[in-house]
Amino acid sequence: SHIDHGKSTLADRFLEVTGTIPKEKMREQFLDAMDLEREKGITIKMKPVRMQYRGCILNLIDTPGHVDFNYEVSRSLAAVEGAILLVDASKGIQAQTISNLDLARKQNLVIIPAINKIDLPQSKVEETKLDLANLLGINPDEVFLISAKIGTGVSNLLEAAIKKIPPPKDNSDKPFRALIFDSEYDTYKGVVAFIRVIDGMIKLNEKVYLVQAKAEGDVKEIGYRNPKSSPVSELKTGEIGYLATGIKEPGKVRVGDTITLKSLSQAETMSLAGYKEPKPMVFLSIYPEDSDEFDLLKDGLEKLKLNDAALTFNPESKEGLGRGFQCGFLGLLHAEIISERLKREFGLDLILSIPSVVYKIIAPDNKEFFVYSPSEWPDNTRIKESQELWANLQVLTPVAYLGQALELLESIESRQLKTNYLGIEKIELVYEVPLREIISKNFYDKLKSLSKGFASMNYDVTDWRKGNFVKLDILILGRKEEALSKIVSENDALKEGKKIVEKLRDSLPSQLFSVPLQAAIGGKIVARETLKALRRDVIAPLYGGDYSRKRKLLEKQKKGKKKLKDRGKMHIPPQVFLEMFKG
Repeated sequence: SHIDHGKSTLADRFLEVTGTIPKEKMREQFLDAMDLEREKGITIKMKPVRMQYRGCILNLIDTPGHVDFNYEVSRSLAAVEGAILLVDASKGIQAQTISNLDLARKQNLVIIPAINKIDLPQSKVEETKLDLANLLGINPDEVFLISAKIGTGVSNLLEAAIKKIPPPKDNSDKPFRALIFDSEYDTYKGVVAFIRVIDGMIKLNEKVYLVQAKAEGDVKEIGYRNPKSSPVSELKTGEIGYLATGIKEPGKVRVGDTITLKSLSQAETMSLAGYKEPKPMVFLSIYPEDSDEFDLLKDGLEKLKLNDAALTFNPESKEGLGRGFQCGFLGLLHAEIISERLKREFGLDLILSIPSVVYKIIAPDNKEFFVYSPSEWPDNTRIKESQELWANLQVLTPVAYLGQALELLESIESRQLKTNYLGIEKIELVYEVPLREIISKNFYDKLKSLSKGFASMNYDVTDWRKGNFVKLDILILGRKEEALSKIVSENDALKEGKKIVEKLRDSLPSQLFSVPLQAAIGGKIVARETLKALRRDVIAPLYGGDYSRKRKLLEKQKKGKKKLKDRGKMHIPPQVFLEMFKG
């Protein structure tokens, strides 16, 4: 379902109803173990858990809802036979509801529709039920009405899932094959792969082989989560569990790879249909504030990539910043979560560049290459044509906020494709928009703010289109700060330059001397602000006397500030980069 429609709360009730977690140990959002998930109130990582209910073994996967973690949803759906489509009765169908429904249909899953939060006074149960029935092409009576918070209708929904969702196919007589849908790192066990067993069975201490990575491992431990790790002696066809591979190199275990037995012949180890490789859309550079922590940063990124296949990173170095990584993300929230996890889980202080999208450059000799960060932007002599990615942006908004939503869409570069009415009070707006407008202008947060959380969005990248772009350099004390550089549309260059230097003026700590802040294109300054010097009252100790004494002290202070300005260097705190990063 869409973000904040109650998936994790429903998972809590399922854990209670099945007796997987005793009531005295239950807490809200039980499966959201990460501090960040609890603080932000959202699910970031999908969570597999095994439950038993009335003689049946049930494998549940709780998925995220935010558009940036859509890839987590697609991986989850590839590992199951059915899905519960959950809709908030107070907000109705949202953009991610439709997007996730399309993903489930592509996997030919059994879909069970349910409307949550029916206990809220502002809920529109009948209206939402009709909208959902129309969307699925079913009878409204087939839609389940529940309140995950207080438990109403949850048992009926669970029983319907058991009745309607078919069990996995029995392929126990075939050679062992399993699909890796997630993984994590354990210091003692090596890489722990979360698997869905498709064929055969796996036992403890057997030797395994990863087909795509061509890597071997030993089965150190196998088991399932309920939700703590429960070791077992074997995993059979149709089961979802974990397998400790003993492999210490994180890069060898990839999501979507097929894991088999080492003893099998090549003919028996054909790869399973894996996952479509996610393509990062947002790029930014991450540097450790302490250059000696580069290896720790590399180690952190490798371990995070284990359970986040959408993260990409490549080493790079910049003058003044040292060695770091150019990282690719699916969106701004994804980037924020990764940087925060690096800080908390690995104790790193980071410097972040301004987010950028990928651009395609066609050189005068018609060769194509891609630019992922402003530091890679070539001279004008090497550019015959520059192109950017465009996306189809889908916005779902209540009629009450239609005016504000249209204003926001008109404030960015966009072309309207269609308008649809979904029920009586909801409208779908579909626009063609450059991806940079969605990413760099924080479109998602602005839409949520203007609609008080009721509007939603989703986007699909479509194609490359020609554009006119320039590199906007930021100079502090006359020195170029590469981490603050930005690629912008030629038409927006002046406005963007002014906005950045103004934000820097408000974010940077004052110095003992005035600091010029400039935005430049090529060698031409297009915007300037001055960070005023700290004022110290040097004449405060004086009492009366000739004014020449005061003037002498003021002149001495002025000369001192000029010397400092000539020799001074500006240290930019990481918080300033984070502030600029948020846009």
